[in-house]
Amino acid sequence: MKQDLNVIVTVDFSDEQKALLRAVSDKVHLHFLPVQDPEEIPDERWHKVDVLYTQDVLPDPEDVPHLKWVQLNSAGVDVLLTHPIFDKNDVLFTSMSGVMASQVAEYVLMAILAMGQKLPKIMQHQRGHQWPERGEVWQGLLPIELRHSTVGILGYGSIGRQVARLLKPFGTTILAAKKDVMHPEDQGYIREGMGDPHGEMFDRLYPIAALKPMLKECDFVVLALPLTDATRHILDETAFEIMKPSAYVINVGRGGLIDQEALMDALTSKKIAGAVSDVFEEEPLPAESPLWDMPNVIISPHIAGYGSHLKADLLSFFKENLNRFLSDLPLYNLIDLDSGY
Repeated sequence: MKQDLNVIVTVDFSDEQKALLRAVSDKVHLHFLPVQDPEEIPDERWHKVDVLYTQDVLPDPEDVPHLKWVQLNSAGVDVLLTHPIFDKNDVLFTSMSGVMASQVAEYVLMAILAMGQKLPKIMQHQRGHQWPERGEVWQGLLPIELRHSTVGILGYGSIGRQVARLLKPFGTTILAAKKDVMHPEDQGYIREGMGDPHGEMFDRLYPIAALKPMLKECDFVVLALPLTDATRHILDETAFEIMKPSAYVINVGRGGLIDQEALMDALTSKKIAGAVSDVFEEEPLPAESPLWDMPNVIISPHIAGYGSHLKADLLSFFKENLNRFLSDLPLYNLIDLDSGY
């Protein structure tokens, strides 16, 4: 068992939630400092800190000589990795990967059903007070049934696996792509009763490097990859040329996974049928972006991971990792700085 730990938490929790953290161990000395800037935390606090739990309040390495572990409050970490604290070789870094998988997967299911059932077109008729003729219904509102659809999931981590779990009962054909196809099982953090721990819910598994044959078959393409040099613009002009003109793209990973100019061209030239995106290369999405007004696009402001139970889920994960740290057990969701996630 480790000695006493000084823990700084910059995430804003309720008094009840703070009490739950304090109950972990009397060896843990918690300092709740919900600030936005590292300079708002006194130097003497930084000098003594052993563990930091934060969204993005990161100190300079020289200010934290005793720091051993940073728990980040997000699943995606690409925007933070240039901070010099990540050059501190004796510090462990962990993410919240897997904690928001349920919420994000439900968003994906919503997006697939909305596009497949032609909801944007239905809402357009509603706003125009239009009751379409039967012939128009068959032409413009004919749904894409999931039991006859193929969904390709790019990134078979916690989110991709939960998407597969939700789609399976519909009879959907599920194609998955991941970096290491030799190990289909989930080696990350898994919430009980969720995901695909053993890698059994897809119909075929593809390496990320061989997407072309997969993209040709998909009615829906779901992006749930981390953003790295290898995945940036993984959907580009060439990818959209390969896809079915009836296919839809759903992005809940990172905006940089898609070449946005190529996406807008694919949408306007009808190389693909539509897109749903919760993430963008520039956020907030500029008001002048043509994407806002495209009738075959659904836009949300990076909210797919939000939920009424989110804070409790985040707290539960941190408690679990904190107990593991105290017991010298391997931490969940260790970030591989070489891979970028």
